[in-house]
Amino acid sequence: METAHEVAIYIDRFHNLDLFQQGWYRLKISAAWEEDECRAPVSPARVVQYEVPDIGSKGAFGLWKIDDVDNSFYTQPFQIKFSRQDIFLSVMVSFYIPNTEDEGPATSSVILKFELIYVPTIENRTEIDDPDDIYFVPVHEFRIPYTALLGLHTYFPVHFDAFHPVLVDLTMHIVYLKAGVTKSPQKAPEQGLCSKACYIIKALLTSREILLEEVMKMSAGIGKTLEDLDDADLTLVKHDSNDSSKAGLPKYSKGFSAPTKCIGHLTGVLHNLIERSDNVVRSTNDILLYTLSKEDLLELFQTVSSQVSFLWNAFLKFHRENKIKIMNHLHSIWDADRKSEWSIWIVHSKVDIPHRYLRSLSGKSSPRHSLLRSPSSRKSHPDPVQSSSSRAELHRRSISQMKINGRSIQDLQIYANPSEIPVVHIEQHVMVVPQHGSSKLLVRSASEASNTTVQHKIHGKHVGRMPSYGGNIGHTLRAVVFVHGFQGHHLDLRLIRNQWLLRDPGAECLLSQTNEDRTSGDLKEMGRRLSNEVVAFLKRKIDRYSRNGGFRELKLSFVGHSIGNIIIRSALAEPKMQPFLKNLYTYMSISGPHLGYWYSSNSLFNSGLWLMKRLKGVQCMHQLTFSDEQDPQNTFFYRLCKLKTLDSFKNIILVSSPQDGYVPYHSARIDICPASSSDSSTRGQVFTEMLNNCLDQIRAPSSEMRVFMRCDVSFDQSSHGRRRSLNTMIGRAAHIEFLENDLYARFIMWSFPDFFR
Repeated sequence: METAHEVAIYIDRFHNLDLFQQGWYRLKISAAWEEDECRAPVSPARVVQYEVPDIGSKGAFGLWKIDDVDNSFYTQPFQIKFSRQDIFLSVMVSFYIPNTEDEGPATSSVILKFELIYVPTIENRTEIDDPDDIYFVPVHEFRIPYTALLGLHTYFPVHFDAFHPVLVDLTMHIVYLKAGVTKSPQKAPEQGLCSKACYIIKALLTSREILLEEVMKMSAGIGKTLEDLDDADLTLVKHDSNDSSKAGLPKYSKGFSAPTKCIGHLTGVLHNLIERSDNVVRSTNDILLYTLSKEDLLELFQTVSSQVSFLWNAFLKFHRENKIKIMNHLHSIWDADRKSEWSIWIVHSKVDIPHRYLRSLSGKSSPRHSLLRSPSSRKSHPDPVQSSSSRAELHRRSISQMKINGRSIQDLQIYANPSEIPVVHIEQHVMVVPQHGSSKLLVRSASEASNTTVQHKIHGKHVGRMPSYGGNIGHTLRAVVFVHGFQGHHLDLRLIRNQWLLRDPGAECLLSQTNEDRTSGDLKEMGRRLSNEVVAFLKRKIDRYSRNGGFRELKLSFVGHSIGNIIIRSALAEPKMQPFLKNLYTYMSISGPHLGYWYSSNSLFNSGLWLMKRLKGVQCMHQLTFSDEQDPQNTFFYRLCKLKTLDSFKNIILVSSPQDGYVPYHSARIDICPASSSDSSTRGQVFTEMLNNCLDQIRAPSSEMRVFMRCDVSFDQSSHGRRRSLNTMIGRAAHIEFLENDLYARFIMWSFPDFFR
């Protein structure tokens, strides 16, 4: 009664998200037990090449290979020349995990390891033979829980690391079945044989039921059934047996009888497997199994294992005929499951936005800073930063005590150290629309205004109604602009851009370069340069789409980091951007100082600001600290907050962190702070007016639906996580972590996919 787990991995596409360096690449895949190293090694057993692979170079062709030394599989080498380049490998490799009759099904998880082998482009080279030529070997590992080794059908992507941003589309199919190759008979001890045999048979029954259920789901999902197979080579061989009544089923396995074509019998066999199995086969009652003799147990083992083998071989044929449809079906299921699977690190809540924050005009602070907040709110939470940090720390402690024992494949970029993953608290706000007017009339008038023809010149050409770009076709031009922060680089938001492309592969992305090395001057001038860059970018895309048949509508989104968000808002106020305001879709602000640097509690950072203003004369720092004008109401930030730069977005997402000492917590969230509530000076009044002006834009939607979210991100900066340093102490570590760690963006984007596509 020897059995095996077969793990079949179908590799469909290698997609180069971002060009790291031109060269020859190939994937190496291996598997090993996570804990039980004494068991037989996990080795690749068979490879099926579905189609001739496209390896990216005409006239050059490599071969996949199996390395018997380290039990690994290598794909064909393929050449990468461009970013967003596709290489279709179309190959399935099966890893074989044998079990002896004494072992039974696996009780330990299996680690699946993907390595990206790379060498630079060398003239006339088509293969990677010399291991000394390997420059980088990034790794992405997954854990297959032992419970999943009884049966699993899933899509899962391989991403590697920040320096090798690729996407490998894979599906995995696992079954537990009778071993294909058996050893010579050995005398086994009588004691414990019956219990082990029952355990193996019950595991086979579970595997059979999982396989049946998953095949039926896939068939329904893609609109194809097993009987639709065109390949008549799939055959059934009837197994000789003196007694078939034990299972109540025809018995099929690989034997020596004459074959019968499966196409005509497949539907009936599947029906029998589902409906006509008797209690002995389908029951999970151990007592019934223990009453059987050794011969009956062996007969039952042969029957069930034959059924599983038959179904498995039929599925493999079915998969080969419908590989793309199955890939898309499993991919859609994987997409839908992200929010629930990653909910361990995400906390959701809904909070009302007050209509107005009020201040006493007599110079004394109001006993209530909000019409919709209770007088005791400040007493309960005197420090929002401390409250957010404590809440995240409590949640992180609960994660460290969790035992994650699901049947899904586990990405070890996340599940290797679950307590070190960023915790995201998402506040989805309920809009409080003023009651003195009809919100429907407001929506209608805004919609009519957005359809009014606005004539502006772009490089001498008039642009009319933007939504009518090319007829009645269904394509949408989705443009996303990424803007770096102070003294930043245009590649700073590269990881976030890549996550957006994983969510929406068809997006047209612009990593803004116009203000690179020019972020010390006037923020208004930076906004003007950005508006010119964005309009030129959109013009190029519109012209290209128009030459290829046009498109139905334009969706324009922005992502900014730090003062890049202020540059975005300044650009949106420029006349050149007016024709595109009605096309604004999603705005994702990552640690943006929307209310400036008033009430910053970071004394070390404040000292640095003072030095930059005094010694270097950095103009944008004067604007951020409201020292650019004597009258606060004439400052850049006060005037910017009065401009309607936020009211046209359909989705507004403010990402902040209580650990970020560079941008005040309340400024990144566009929220009230205790210090401003108790400030009876002119500064407190001006701050409240700026806050209300921003919230008024968010609260009054220009479309029928407006989503406003605040996302608090808590990074792991403990002694077990990020090494404590001066950067951590002054708050710079968290500010930069937004650029170096894209897991928080992955959680947000996959939890709310409609905002990013």
